[in-house]
Amino acid sequence: MYQNDIGKRSAKVKNVVERGAVKKFAEAIGDLSPIYWDEETGKRSRYGRNIAPPTFPRVFDYGVIEGLKLPSKGLIHGEQHFHYERPLFVGEELYCYAEVKDYYEKQSSMGLLGFLVIANNGEDADGRLLFTSTSTIIINEAVRKAMSV
Repeated sequence: MYQNDIGKRSAKVKNVVERGAVKKFAEAIGDLSPIYWDEETGKRSRYGRNIAPPTFPRVFDYGVIEGLKLPSKGLIHGEQHFHYERPLFVGEELYCYAEVKDYYEKQSSMGLLGFLVIANNGEDADGRLLFTSTSTIIINEAVRKAMSV
């Protein structure tokens, strides 16, 4: 179903780790650590500045992978992993893009399931990879049938 999309990437999109967005995100997830929002705490930390929560990259814009057609409803978020080279610093600019890493299918008691693996990546201005977030999207039999109509 998506085998031909493996390797496709979106164009890089500039994102900023904005202080206000970081604070709102931390509040929304219930992590009120001052390392995210208090400037004095950030200055005294081992990083010398404020950082973003580990799952903050969920809010970034990764662009559009041309030709990748996903249904607007019925998809299941299977799992997600984050890998960091270092924390994301409040105020820094990142260049983010998405890439189709894999697609495979498995038979289950609920029918044939599709597993689409997408990597969201963030680089600094010099092109150094700072993080990768890998998500697995599950496409169940009902969604597969609706897509083929």
